[in-house]
Amino acid sequence: MILRLIHTGSCRGFLTRVPRKQQQVPLSSSVPSQPVPPLAQTLQEYLRALEPLLPPEEISHTRKAVQEFGRPGGLGARLQHGLEKRARHARNWITPWWVRWAYLESRQPLPVHSSPAISLPRRDYNGWRHQLVFAAKLIAAVLDFKAKVNTGQLPVEFMRGKPLCMELYPLLFSSCRIPSPKHDSIAHYGRARRSPTHITVVRNYQFFQLEVYNSDGSRMTESQIHGQLLRIRSQSWKTDKEPMGILTSEHRHTWGQAYERLMRDKLNRESVKLIESGIFSLCLDSPVMRISDEKYASRKAAQILHGGGTFSNSGNRWFDKTLQFVVGEDGSWGLLYEQASAEGPPIATLLDHILEYCEKPDPKRAPLVPLPMPKKLYFHIDREIKRDIEHAKQNLDILINDLDVNVFNFKKFGKELPKQHKLSPHSFIQVALELAYYRVHQELCPSCDIVSQRMFRGGRTEYIRSPTNQTFKFVRAFDDPSVGREAKLQLFREAVDAHATLTDRAFKGHGIERHLLGLKLQAIEEGLSIPKVFMDTAYGLATHWKLRTGQVPTNTDSVMCFGPLVPDGYAVCYNPQDDHVHFSITAFNCCEETHAETLAVTLRDTLCQLQELLQPTV
Repeated sequence: MILRLIHTGSCRGFLTRVPRKQQQVPLSSSVPSQPVPPLAQTLQEYLRALEPLLPPEEISHTRKAVQEFGRPGGLGARLQHGLEKRARHARNWITPWWVRWAYLESRQPLPVHSSPAISLPRRDYNGWRHQLVFAAKLIAAVLDFKAKVNTGQLPVEFMRGKPLCMELYPLLFSSCRIPSPKHDSIAHYGRARRSPTHITVVRNYQFFQLEVYNSDGSRMTESQIHGQLLRIRSQSWKTDKEPMGILTSEHRHTWGQAYERLMRDKLNRESVKLIESGIFSLCLDSPVMRISDEKYASRKAAQILHGGGTFSNSGNRWFDKTLQFVVGEDGSWGLLYEQASAEGPPIATLLDHILEYCEKPDPKRAPLVPLPMPKKLYFHIDREIKRDIEHAKQNLDILINDLDVNVFNFKKFGKELPKQHKLSPHSFIQVALELAYYRVHQELCPSCDIVSQRMFRGGRTEYIRSPTNQTFKFVRAFDDPSVGREAKLQLFREAVDAHATLTDRAFKGHGIERHLLGLKLQAIEEGLSIPKVFMDTAYGLATHWKLRTGQVPTNTDSVMCFGPLVPDGYAVCYNPQDDHVHFSITAFNCCEETHAETLAVTLRDTLCQLQELLQPTV
């Protein structure tokens, strides 16, 4: 049995890994179904969550609407009965709805708005030769992980003694999001009788099909892969005039229409299908422009997230692809993933495997077998497609220039400090974020913290809603000189513990956000009007997430990065280590009130002052 301390999403506690062959019960039956929370409980928690955000008169109006919705025999009871019936017959009562509503029906562009990026510590090399050596090692590492998934050797994960659902792992490979003007779909080519044996390599905006298995079915060695990457480089000296991958960065309706035009041509269909069906994509990027060491981490994360713009590496992406690994000439590297088929914790497990694999020498010698040339993928670009590409380039550059990215490493302390004071490190950081936001904007805002639901069959994520009443009391008292240190410390503990309680409740399947969404979608499913409780201004305000947060800890100094959910909001990701914490903060430049650097500076100061609160130096 492998036992290690790991934080999965917002999870706290030990995650145990046991190889599947040691399991006596099939995995699907060992993970329980996701429960439908009691209606009265969810409505009560919803009203409580509104209290720090709304004045008393508005709360009173909303309370009446909620009470009418939740009365015995009322509309809420009818919809709750429908959800409970759905839960009895479905593999997971909310996940298909959530994937469709949050991802496939969303018309926002994938870069910045949807797909998260993970930027990893810079490798100790510079130049294209070492870039290709590392890229070959990376490909071999991912294929090794895929083999463990396919053969059942990937250890089953446990959280607090309970098994986690492992269904997402096979979906990471040979999968892709397919655009359409109305709503997208997901293609899983790995489920075919003959699953794909190639990956896609992109360099200078040119796409190549690279077979990564020998004719006998064995995986290619690192030296074989390296030789093939050298061949790809020799075929892609110049940048393609038309960066086809830019099309995938468009608004989904626009890209869906362009996709239909693109696929009318046989050559285009063949090339697109090879990209979509590949096991994953590898993006060989040119160096990130280095301004200063201080800003390099931010620029590096932005490169992974969106490619840096149409004059940089954005043409080296196919944003619909579930997995895209980015390897730069300057040692920068990372991963971009599409969320309809992937979540942060499985991605973190994959990255842990890659980093462990990269420390090992190449285990096999390359067989003396001639390999076919990697196949360059060609496209027939007519006047309409050329126009689509030009529009996509303009729109992507506007989006990229609008995004402010600030990545920093807070070195004063890490997760050990809260633990020493018997506080949840995750909830500690959440309350610190609320205080920092309050100090910048002189108000609290609706915040969502993403937590995993993999302890349930087919479970994906839940939002933990902040701030709580306890946080509201604390942030108002913290900068008040009339409140003593002991009182502030007590309020701080209460705020952290209140958030930790919400986290524990979410782990038991009793979060409120997915339940509220399910009630709304159940009404639509039954052909009913959307209930008034969801048309209330309070619901609109409460789901205008100005602070989108996420914790995806890994065993290395990596940091995740994604864009805000709303134009006047922030997105904050963090990776707490024992004695430091990596943060990324993003905001949109179009909003005059939000500044990523201002929030970052305030957050640093706030964390230092919270340390002083816990451990006074005088």
